[in-house]
Amino acid sequence: MNTTDNESVLRRVIKKVSAYIPQVEKPKKKITLTEKFVWSGIALFAYLIMGQIPLYGVTSDPKFDFLAFARVIFAAQQGTLLELGIGPIVTAGLLMQLLKGSDLLKLNFKNPDDRSLFTSATKIVTIIVIIAEGSLYGTSVYGHLVARPEFIVILVSQLVGSSIIVMLLDELVQKGWGLGSGISLFIMAGVAQGILWSIFSPLPAQDGPVGILPFIINSATNGHIGDTLFRSGQLPSIFGLIITSLVLLVLVYVQGIHIDIPIVSTKYRGFTAVYPIKLLYTSNIPVILSSALLANAVFMGQMLWANYNPQNDNPVFNWIAQFDPGRPQTPTGGLLYYITSPQSLDAATQDPVRAVAYVVFLTAIVTVFGRLWVELGGLSAKSAAKNLLDAEVQVPGFRRSEGSVQVLLNKYIPSVTILGSIIIGLLASASNVLNVFGSGIGILLMVDILVNYYNLLIKEQVDTHMPKLAAILGRK
Repeated sequence: MNTTDNESVLRRVIKKVSAYIPQVEKPKKKITLTEKFVWSGIALFAYLIMGQIPLYGVTSDPKFDFLAFARVIFAAQQGTLLELGIGPIVTAGLLMQLLKGSDLLKLNFKNPDDRSLFTSATKIVTIIVIIAEGSLYGTSVYGHLVARPEFIVILVSQLVGSSIIVMLLDELVQKGWGLGSGISLFIMAGVAQGILWSIFSPLPAQDGPVGILPFIINSATNGHIGDTLFRSGQLPSIFGLIITSLVLLVLVYVQGIHIDIPIVSTKYRGFTAVYPIKLLYTSNIPVILSSALLANAVFMGQMLWANYNPQNDNPVFNWIAQFDPGRPQTPTGGLLYYITSPQSLDAATQDPVRAVAYVVFLTAIVTVFGRLWVELGGLSAKSAAKNLLDAEVQVPGFRRSEGSVQVLLNKYIPSVTILGSIIIGLLASASNVLNVFGSGIGILLMVDILVNYYNLLIKEQVDTHMPKLAAILGRK
């Protein structure tokens, strides 16, 4: 059987399987902006409620959180129906994007049938990942924490069922009922929730309320206002609030830096525009991939340490990692210690070598992943040139050929990829070391999502008040 026959069989299988998968129908009439806000609010409210419902049948919490590294990325809540959060959806989406960018899937995305096939395939892969992750996580992490062995089936069913609901909520927003994507909405809400918690939480800590504002009021009342500038551990402080504000301002500024390449339409005479190449060309994908790599390294280190060096008495293994037997959450020595964040100014001050090593290491691997993502994610100069020509536009002064436009884009894309990756790597690592509110990667994701929503709202306004212009832009 040749390659063409294999592709034909795969297409038929995807179409048959997708017929049995639950789907959210697209709206049959045009949805107003107000209605989109309402539906987005409903999806977000349902998601937040799920994050407050504990897993049924679990008698106690795990000793430590295996997904602590990715709670912000996956908008997940430990011990609830959102134990996995959007993790399976993100994982499946990245797998499909890699297949698309590497041309392993031969699809023409100008063809509606091929676009629909890719969407169906992504959904099938998402459900497979949901079942795999739900089963593995339910049995390995919570298997020994259930009231009775038969509860494991109920537990896995909860994890799988709730993840499918999250997938449908995301689809509800993406299909046109809401604004943007559900994944972005959930991540943004989770990070914003963490920041608000750090600012306003009245719950008690060892030195007063957790939130910095209640803590300031409490300290001022007791005549200890000087204690609010710095706090021990990872508790919010005025210094943390200032650093968080500065990081937000820097990110908003950097997001607006771009190189504009003039383009003209070959279909509509006189229609001109610009093709912007942003400084943060790769967005936050390299940071997400780098964080996942580090987290998996720590997870493997924990597993090996627990089996071969639980008392830190193996001199060879101690070069790789050491953990505190009473609290094996983060490394206390070895190579893993120097490539993970101190996560507080206190810890960074006590061991500045570790802080510097972490910043340098994370920035380096973010830069490497940034370069790889441009090639595998379909963002290279060659792919961008093809996309411009497919959109029936050309660059004035250049022949309308892929090679000609590619030469022009090659002057900018490789440079902004490296420079942008270094910038986001430095911002993410330094923010993690200084313990900004919402975490460094959380702040990066939130700002990127907010900028995208701002651009989306502008397009919605154009569509509402100038539909003819929106139609031209949509066909460009």
